[in-house]
Amino acid sequence: MYSYLEFEKPIADLEGQILELKKIAESGEGAVDVADEIARLEKRSHEALVEAYRKLTPWQKAMVARHPDRPHCVDFVEALFTEFTPLAGDRKFAEDQAIMAGFARYHGTPVAVIGQEKGHDTKTRLKHNFGMARPEGYRKAVRIMELADRFGLPVITLVDTAGAYPGIGAEERGQAEAIARSTEKCLNLSVPIVSVIVGEGGSGGAIAIATANKVYMLEHAIYSVISPEAGASILWRDATRAKDVATAMKITAQDLVDLKIIDGIIPEPLGGAHRDTAAVMAETDTYLKKAMSALGEKDGETLRRERREKFLAIGRNI
Repeated sequence: MYSYLEFEKPIADLEGQILELKKIAESGEGAVDVADEIARLEKRSHEALVEAYRKLTPWQKAMVARHPDRPHCVDFVEALFTEFTPLAGDRKFAEDQAIMAGFARYHGTPVAVIGQEKGHDTKTRLKHNFGMARPEGYRKAVRIMELADRFGLPVITLVDTAGAYPGIGAEERGQAEAIARSTEKCLNLSVPIVSVIVGEGGSGGAIAIATANKVYMLEHAIYSVISPEAGASILWRDATRAKDVATAMKITAQDLVDLKIIDGIIPEPLGGAHRDTAAVMAETDTYLKKAMSALGEKDGETLRRERREKFLAIGRNI
């Protein structure tokens, strides 16, 4: 059974009726054949789903990007990579489980993999701090990127965070510097780096591992300098105006392609990635393979130069 979002209520009602009729049909208690009614309701439900997702507002896309059943970093790692070997710790302070990092094989090619993991239930969300990394998480990412650079391994990052953790301890341990160092390391890599924003791409916490040669977004992911709620609190001291900020900030994949901030949109199945995880993994794999193939033909200096030029050009060529 799906977790339905607020705007999906009509779909939830129809699918609830379908489920009840199917239970009646399976039990044999019904005096009449309900197959025709089930087919009629399934058609209506599909049409309602198509209509709802055909015209999603930026705020509704934010809700889909945050859906509790949406696939996270660990799901992409399990589906797309083999022989994943995680590495822990920043060699300075502690291990931060908000960021998964290690080495794996992608279609037989050794790669470094770095991603933010939100968790899928209360226990794992607390374990991974809801995907909000502390300084040691970004220092771990830098450590993995340095190893990848040393051994000539491409880097693939999976972005899904509301932002870096803003706690007092994180600030005391140099959160801003850690984010800056991670961003700098991305820019200076002499190996290909490809990033996919799979859910939320929030602020510096996202760009710290997404300063890549190629940046892709899932169709219903969001990418912004600040969360809509925080932006509304700053601008109007009213977090309930998050819908207005979401529209004004241009946070959707469609907006960001037009603004030349990302390089492409990875299609999601109807109803979002959570409705057909296998399909979205296959689409992501297609985009990653194409990017890795194209970037693999370039030397380190070219990769570095193109990456820097790509980010310096943001906002200039609109």
